[in-house]
Amino acid sequence: MATDKIQTGLRLEEKALKKITFIAKTKKRSLNAQIEYAVQKCIEEYEKENGEIKFD
Repeated sequence: MATDKIQTGLRLEEKALKKITFIAKTKKRSLNAQIEYAVQKCIEEYEKENGEIKFD
């Protein structure tokens, strides 16, 4: 399955990994989908407070 998403490596402390995995399971999401969701929420919050992030 082709995707336009960029694969990255992510390092987490064990406790954080266990907690985000728990949250993903309760939300019926994969770990990757939960991390994507958390990142998107962080971006939305930042842009709400600081304005849209624009690139050249």
